[in-house]
Amino acid sequence: MALTESTHFPLNTSAPDFTLLDTISGELRALQSLKGDKGTVIFFICNHCPFVLHINEQLVALANDYLPLGIGFIAISSNSAESHPQDGPEFMKQRAEELHYPFPYLYDATQEVARAYAAVCTPDIYVFDEELHSVYHGQLDGSRPGNGVPVTGEDLRKALDALLNREDPIENQQPSIGCNIKWHPFK
Repeated sequence: MALTESTHFPLNTSAPDFTLLDTISGELRALQSLKGDKGTVIFFICNHCPFVLHINEQLVALANDYLPLGIGFIAISSNSAESHPQDGPEFMKQRAEELHYPFPYLYDATQEVARAYAAVCTPDIYVFDEELHSVYHGQLDGSRPGNGVPVTGEDLRKALDALLNREDPIENQQPSIGCNIKWHPFK
């Protein structure tokens, strides 16, 4: 496991558009049809990363709390299924069903979406306003596997509350930390 910190994604950047396979429904889903009326959370995750496994329940709780408030949630896995078969679409669907994901779990087979977002780790979390301009890119909270800090979603919740209250984006956005995205092997 290579510990990786999320890269800078400037505030007010437009969300790169995409259409990807939703592993739960088996259908292609587009950002424009999945975005929320008041904002959208896009997060890059995978099935095996201990940092994602550590926060999965809180991601589900957050989505259940904020979906009724007009915030859309979209999970994307960009990991190579060639090098990490457990992160392939069939296993993604299994994980989504086991954890009752209330959001689509999309597969970025070409890894073009991860590159467009400059996503480098799992989890890598982005928040966009109703116009799909970035207002947050950072950690869920300060909890990490083994550090004893409770998983609360505090940072992401503050970002979403600021968005819903039409306040300025939160300052001091801390980068997310996790496993690196598993890029396709060079051939």
